[in-house]
Parts: sequence; C-alpha cells; structure tokens
Amino acid sequence: MKVIASALLLSCATLAVPAGAADADPAVARQLKELGYEYQVDEDGDYKVLMATGDNDERSQIVYIRSQVETYGNHRVRELWSYAYQSPADALPAVVANRLMEASNALIIGSWVKQGRSAVYVAKIAATASTGELEDAIAAAAVSADAMELELATDPQKSDEY
Repeated sequence: MKVIASALLLSCATLAVPAGAADADPAVARQLKELGYEYQVDEDGDYKVLMATGDNDERSQIVYIRSQVETYGNHRVRELWSYAYQSPADALPAVVANRLMEASNALIIGSWVKQGRSAVYVAKIAATASTGELEDAIAAAAVSADAMELELATDPQKSDEY
C-alpha cells in the first residue's frame, strides 16, 4: 500500500484557536506546512493528520504527532501514534495480541502497543528529526496501522474507522 503524498483535509478552517494550540510544538507545524500537510491541533497540543493510504483515496488513516518530547539520558524522542483496533473488553484477545507482537518484529521504525482497550502503532523518532524523517515516520504509521486495521476488522468493508 502506498501513502499518497498529501494529507486529506480534516475539517474546514476556523478562526478559533484550539485549546491545546498553546502547547503545540511550532517546529512540528513548520515541518507539516513544508510537507503541504493539513492538520488539526487537539486539546493536548498534539498534531492530527489524516493520510490517504489507498491508491484511489479509498482508505485513510489518522496519525497523531505528539508535541511532548520524552527524554532518556541524551535521547530526546517524539512519538507518532496511529490507532488500528479497539477491543470489546479491557484485555486484547490473545489472537490479536499475538498477531501484534508478530507484526512488531517486522516493523523498522515503530511497534504495536496496548493503550487502554486499543492497539496503537507507535513510532519513536528523534525530537530533532528532519522533515524527511518525519514524513517517513508518518507514512510508516499510516500504512502500518491501516493495514492492521483492515486485517483485524470483523467486516473489512466497514473497517476504515481510524
């Protein structure tokens, strides 16, 4: 599956400043603008981008670029998230959890994590990643999460929830 090089419009522009805009990292906004991606800023100050993932824009995937930077020693890391599955119970079904672990083994930049009842693709990149590196991480998140969403869907025809 190939990611279309442009982000889809999430909603009409408004004059109101989102609640989390003050917490949003302006460096990410500059990079997204340089890429020509449209985005929204959520209440946490994170960036939300809707990416086309199919050849004919028939599917899309939401990718979140976190403004908050995590630090471990000398490493400063930014996370990108993309949801693919929600469990009907608190625990992921064993078959789903095992599939996610198998899939994580084949991923280069990210891996699957459990966040509450959801399976989320998480990529961790350097906080100072170049625009090209950010673009690669967004593409990896969108393609990986969309493919897993489709694979785990009960009804693949109605599976484009995220």
